[in-house]
Amino acid sequence: MEHSFTPVIKNILSKMFGEAGIEIYAKNLLIQYINEKTRSANKGSKSRSSFANLYAVYVIVEDYVNNGFDTNSKYKNYEGAQYTHLLQRQRSLPFGSKLQNHALNNRMNAEFQKYFPTADIVPILRNLETNRYWINENLLIVYVNKKKYNVAKAILAIIDEYVKTKECSFKHFISQCETLQKIKDKNTTEIHDFIVGLLAPNEDARLFEIVSYAILKFYYKGKYIVWGYSWETLTEESLKLYKTGRTNANDGGIDFVMKPLGRFFQVTETLDFKKYFLDIDKIERYPITFVVKSVDDIEQLKDKLYTDASKNYVVEKVVRKYMDCIEEIINIPMLLQFFYSVEKSGLINNVLDEILLQSKVEFNYNNE
Repeated sequence: MEHSFTPVIKNILSKMFGEAGIEIYAKNLLIQYINEKTRSANKGSKSRSSFANLYAVYVIVEDYVNNGFDTNSKYKNYEGAQYTHLLQRQRSLPFGSKLQNHALNNRMNAEFQKYFPTADIVPILRNLETNRYWINENLLIVYVNKKKYNVAKAILAIIDEYVKTKECSFKHFISQCETLQKIKDKNTTEIHDFIVGLLAPNEDARLFEIVSYAILKFYYKGKYIVWGYSWETLTEESLKLYKTGRTNANDGGIDFVMKPLGRFFQVTETLDFKKYFLDIDKIERYPITFVVKSVDDIEQLKDKLYTDASKNYVVEKVVRKYMDCIEEIINIPMLLQFFYSVEKSGLINNVLDEILLQSKVEFNYNNE
């Protein structure tokens, strides 16, 4: 598959290997995998960047190059790279400070096999007893016209260029937010258009979750409930929305939690009923609100979930039990209504500040 960053990859290969570069691109599965993972290079700061899996490859190949194995044949006797050093190096790279061990341990290999199901090879090798790691050297060696080429340094150069591209893109996004912060007391129209634009259906799922949280946080902030354990102890308390963690986190299907109601929210971009029912099962069928990245009518969304589920579950009672757990569905038009309400309350600047804050956390961005 070719995309906007593919010519950059081919150009790097041509510079390093001359005419053999094109054939190396066609033959090497690891480079083809990296090509798949760099599709978002020129799609803006909000598109999914895939740093975790790319950095898993990067740090192990870097260890390979640093030890000179790209110029000798001694790698088969190497004791392997230490896990702690690899993880530390990952977290020192741009946008990598919060990365976990999943990509190193299994996720990258699993995804590679998904892309190349007929390949009987995995990129990352590890010894569970010693916690040592190796790159599969077979994926670094390419023969073109019987001449042997090692693509280790090329792989590092490609990922470096991709990261540089994403850094520039994200810094531009942050700069936009910060510029709007500076003029927020003078021109809220630009802020309005900026935030509404972030709710477009084609925006990245992570940014949609961030913007949804920022809007809902300040929408519910102005709502109150009166509660207590007895009539004599009734108190008035404002609703508060909390983000439970980073997007795509393994948090049991809870993205936001509202206090004091104990209301759960899950953000999704899919209309696959299995995903909804799985989230419901994860929290023991506790009522949950779904924030859906869709402009479709809410009743249409519910009907689709019900119809699709009914085709798979022949028992009406089972389907109804799951559907009854969906407390509410919030789509993009409803989010926009909430945003307009927040805007009328004079809290539009708060929404912008929250988007900037959560974006920096999500994308591991730290501007000194």
